[in-house]
Amino acid sequence: MRDQMISIKTGWLINGCGDAVKHNMCLDQKKGTIRSIRKIASPVPDPSQAQIQVVDLSDCTLLPGLIDCHAHLALSSTARRNPPDGFGFEKPDRLHGTILKHLNQLLARGVLAVRDGGDPDGSVRRYRADPGRKAHPVQLRTAGKARHRPGRYGHLIGSALPFDRSLAESILQEEEGIDHIKIVNSGLNSLTEFARETAPQFDSAEMKAAVHAARKRGFKTMVHANGKLPVKNAVNAGCDSIEHGFFMGKENLNRMAERGTIWVPTAYTMKALGDRMKRKGADTDVVRRNLEHQVQQIQTAREIGVQIALGTDAGSAGVAHGQAVIEEMRILLDAGYPIEEIVQCTARCGALLLGLPRSGRLKKNVPATFIAVKGAPSQLPESLNQIKAIYLKGNEINMNSYNLK
Repeated sequence: MRDQMISIKTGWLINGCGDAVKHNMCLDQKKGTIRSIRKIASPVPDPSQAQIQVVDLSDCTLLPGLIDCHAHLALSSTARRNPPDGFGFEKPDRLHGTILKHLNQLLARGVLAVRDGGDPDGSVRRYRADPGRKAHPVQLRTAGKARHRPGRYGHLIGSALPFDRSLAESILQEEEGIDHIKIVNSGLNSLTEFARETAPQFDSAEMKAAVHAARKRGFKTMVHANGKLPVKNAVNAGCDSIEHGFFMGKENLNRMAERGTIWVPTAYTMKALGDRMKRKGADTDVVRRNLEHQVQQIQTAREIGVQIALGTDAGSAGVAHGQAVIEEMRILLDAGYPIEEIVQCTARCGALLLGLPRSGRLKKNVPATFIAVKGAPSQLPESLNQIKAIYLKGNEINMNSYNLK
C-alpha cells in the first residue's frame, strides 16, 4: 500500500504554517511522503500511476498532527498535589500505566508529539527507556527531572540541586536519556494577591552558565518563569523558551521578540484553577484577573511578533491531558488569533521547539502525518473531539488499538 499513490480528498486544509485555509483540496501521498497538495479538480501529479486509491474526507478539515509543548505525563489532573513519600520509588514502572493513559488521551485529541516538563523521580524518562514498552504514535520528549533551588518551588516536577553543586555543574553531569533541560526560575502565581511576583531562583550569571552548559551537551532549555526579573534573567541568558510567563511585562516580550525566544503561556491553568475554586465556593477574583492579564500579554505578543508555541501544563490541578489542548486553543481564539495561526502555534511552532523540523506542517516532500477532524475549520478547536482519521507517515492509525477514553 505504501508504494501506491493515495489521494486524500478533504473539504478544508490548514497547513500549519499560518497560511489561509484552503478549500476542496487533495493531498496526494506515496511511500509515507506528501507528493502534492492540489485542488480537487487539478490533475494527479503522476499520471503514469496505474491505480490511485482515493480516500474521501470531504466532510473534514485536514491539519498537521498537533503538539503539546508543556505537559507532565506522570502527573494526573485529578491527583492530590503533594505526592506521598517515595513517589515513584516503590516500583520502577509504577507510573507507566498512568503515562500510557495520558499519551492515549493526547492521541485522542490529535496530538502526535509532547514535551514533558519533568516529574520528581524521572518516571517519564524511565518509561521511554523501558525496552518492553510498545511503540506509541505520540512522540515523547522529556526533561527527566526539572531543576530548582533547595527550599524553593519545584518538588512536584523535579528535584532540588545538591548544595555542593551549581546549576551548570548539574547540567554537565546529567545522565543520558533526556531531550532538553527544564529549569525552575520562579515560584507559582499567587491565588490571593494579584500580580505578586517571586524572586528569581537563579541570578543572571547562574542562568547564563546553565544555558551555556546545556548547549554544550546539545540540549535546549525550557525555563519556568513568572514575573519580570525571573523572565529577564532567563531571556538574557539565551534560553530557548519561557514557560508560563505570567506578569513578565512588555519589556520582556520585546526582548523575546528580538531574540527569538519562544513563549509557552499555559494560560488555561488559571481557568482550570478558577473552575475548581468555584466548585469549592472559594473567592476566584484573583485567579480570574490572572487569566485576563495573561490573555492581554498574549495579545501583545501577537502584535510585536513573539512566537508562541502551545503548551497546557497538563497534569496540573484540573488540567487534563488532551482536552487541555482544546481549552488552550480556545484561549488563543479569545485573544484574537485566527484559527490558522492557532494551528501554527499548536503544530509548526511546537515542532521547531521540539527539534522536529519535518513535522507540524503539510507541505510537499514532508512526511504524510496529519489528522482529519469532522466539519469546517470554524468548528475548531471543539471538533478535535471528533477526529475521523489520523495518518502517521502515510499509514492510517487504527484508533481502536488504543484505549482513548
